[in-house]
Amino acid sequence: MPNARDTKHRLVSTMQRRVGNPILRRLPTQQLLETIGRKSGQPRITPIGGRRVGNEFWLVSEFGERSQYIRNIKANNRVRLRLRGHWHTGTAHLVPDDDPRARLRSLPKANSAAVALFGTDLLTVRIDLDD
Repeated sequence: MPNARDTKHRLVSTMQRRVGNPILRRLPTQQLLETIGRKSGQPRITPIGGRRVGNEFWLVSEFGERSQYIRNIKANNRVRLRLRGHWHTGTAHLVPDDDPRARLRSLPKANSAAVALFGTDLLTVRIDLDD
């Protein structure tokens, strides 16, 4: 029998995949992360929330290594990131030693609140931008 964490992950990720993400991907101001599918080799675009600090972009994954985009990053850490309507290339790094709850306090409040509320396995990600 699945535990509460597994059930929460399944429900939230299904709603994101079927309802939230298709809508958010169309918004011109939405930050987007493009990874390469580890099995398909095709680009995969995920709406995210985070903050650029210099040539770094910080975000917190709400499901950590259970997230498909995190699994894709582990297979190929070269990514593209859409910020303010412009695409940037970079290299993503998982930062398991970072305190994700403290990191959320430094990121945009609305997204951070949703990640903290719905997340089960928080994981910090840093993207080193090429430009």
